Amino acid sequence: MLLKPGVENQEYWFMFSGIDKVLHLCIFAALGFSFIATFPRIKFYYFFQIILIYAFLTEILQEEMGLGRSMETLDIVADTIGCLIGYYAYKVLIKRFF
Repeated sequence: MLLKPGVENQEYWFMFSGIDKVLHLCIFAALGFSFIATFPRIKFYYFFQIILIYAFLTEILQEEMGLGRSMETLDIVADTIGCLIGYYAYKVLIKRFF
């Protein structure tokens, strides 16, 4: 989804400036949650490194593939915050229900 070719944004009622950052945050929150749920014993340091490398790689590929996507620093920030939200959401759910 992050490497899908860029197209002209159509105007929908739910569109607003910065929606792409919200999408990055949500995608990486789901990714972070899924990753830590799959590997619950991984240390936070390694989890964070792996997700951050993935975020950088997707941004670099967006720029280099020439499909109308561009690399943005704020996307990496949104990716990082999203993965942290996913990580801590998993930890809270585990403490609460198990």
